[in-house]
Amino acid sequence: MKILYTLLIMSLVYAQEIEISISKQKLFLTNNDGLVKEYNISSSVYGEGSLEGSYKTPLGRHIVKKMIGEDVPYGGRLIGRVYQGEIFPIYLQDNVIVQEDVVQSRIIWLDGLEEGVNKGAGIDSFQRYIYIHGTPEEWRLGQKASKGCIRMSNKDVIELYSLINAGTLVNILP
Repeated sequence: MKILYTLLIMSLVYAQEIEISISKQKLFLTNNDGLVKEYNISSSVYGEGSLEGSYKTPLGRHIVKKMIGEDVPYGGRLIGRVYQGEIFPIYLQDNVIVQEDVVQSRIIWLDGLEEGVNKGAGIDSFQRYIYIHGTPEEWRLGQKASKGCIRMSNKDVIELYSLINAGTLVNILP
């Protein structure tokens, strides 16, 4: 609980927040002065929800609990949150469907803040490994395509990673 409180205080000090709009397939980074950046994303192809095993994107208030991959190169594949040296191809325009759920470049790991909504047994965003991460299927950004996570272009997730900190608040809206 002490760690969560510290992260929340850090978020207030930095006064930045991420808002994710499922309907617009956009991620907005804001601060006290307003909009800082806007990015295209892909949320779950299965829709919205928190149930473990549903592959749906959870809604509601979250916090960035962990940030992984600071030294991972552009396109680097993370398996089990570890970079093992593989650079995975990125498809910008070619309509290539990647069968595996590839996590690239950076991981911004979310923790739900709403008990019974995105936190707790069977619905916990952190336990479900809900991330904001890079994807090889960049041509699919702007449409629902993930298996629960928020996908971004590799360039964009690297940039976002550099602009935020653990403790940044994240609100995922329908």
